[in-house]
Amino acid sequence: MSVKVDYKSAGVDIEAGNEAVRRMKSHVVKTHSKAVLTGLGSFGTMYSLGDALRGMSDPVMVQSTDGVGTKTKVTVMAAEAAAAAGGDAGKYYELLGHDLVAAVAGDIAVMGARPLTFLDYLGVHKVEPEIIERLVKGMSEACAEAGIALVGGETAEMPAVYAEGELDVVGFVTGVVERAKVITGAEIVEGDVLYGVGSTGLHTNGWSLARKLLFAMNGSAIDAPMEELGGKTLADVLLVPHGNYVKPIERALDAGVAIKGMAHITGGGLVENVPRVLPKGMGAVIDMKSWTPPPIFGLMQRLGSIDAVEMNRAFNMGVGLVVIGAAGLKNELAETMKPFAVWELGVVKAGVEGVVLDGVSA
Repeated sequence: MSVKVDYKSAGVDIEAGNEAVRRMKSHVVKTHSKAVLTGLGSFGTMYSLGDALRGMSDPVMVQSTDGVGTKTKVTVMAAEAAAAAGGDAGKYYELLGHDLVAAVAGDIAVMGARPLTFLDYLGVHKVEPEIIERLVKGMSEACAEAGIALVGGETAEMPAVYAEGELDVVGFVTGVVERAKVITGAEIVEGDVLYGVGSTGLHTNGWSLARKLLFAMNGSAIDAPMEELGGKTLADVLLVPHGNYVKPIERALDAGVAIKGMAHITGGGLVENVPRVLPKGMGAVIDMKSWTPPPIFGLMQRLGSIDAVEMNRAFNMGVGLVVIGAAGLKNELAETMKPFAVWELGVVKAGVEGVVLDGVSA
């Protein structure tokens, strides 16, 4: 006797996917301006460059893509705990959507580019329309905050690839900058100052180590208040979204702040990201006493007996962005970078290799 087989029996629910698209439409269209010429459902997205390029003599397109790593696993942990307690599990997926946009858009904003469009890829074990909707809602809110159009994406239901409850989120951003205004770091000289701009927490890097320290080694519960964190839970602290630096950077540039270079402190921390924008022969000396990292970093360092260099390579340590320019820019940056804190983090030195962490022992 033959057995009737359809796509759903193979693990892919087309109607659930359609329902997810219906749910996300209202969130996506909120990010659209008249420059967006297509809606959801088109084979491709069309964006008019007329306004974006008006007045530019030599526009350069800037693109980047990234994900949020295994922060997705902690998001699922927090959502499951919230659901079990009768709380709002979906809010954690919204926060993850914010994370994705801020993490990816920040990578081109530090080059002086203005992000225009954003696309996403969501890979899941099973399409649950309410979860997809909350993810897209978070993305749309972050896009609207940064002035970016969320123009499309892909939701892939692949039970053979993703285990039950797992998901992967990836973003793609496109922006534009006048060639003469590209920020490369080429004009940085000895004596220039590194200005630290605060992070909102772990952002989207270092999560494999964080999960090992907090959950595998320490056995911490995601929803239990912790004295070391001022009574907050790990969900409260860990899942604060990545700082969205797009508009603060644009304000600084529009105000004429003389920025020579910027480093988005992502994977590799201060140790590996700052040198990416320094000219050959230049290094940086960072005053580790110039700021106090949030308590979560100290907690993890103690749990793993991790040395300072490794901490500053794995995590951002409370520094989400480093801006480099001449001395005396602190007040201007503090005004334009609100709500993020700004302080003098260190100085550029000739003949120094990479980054020197002054004031700590390995």
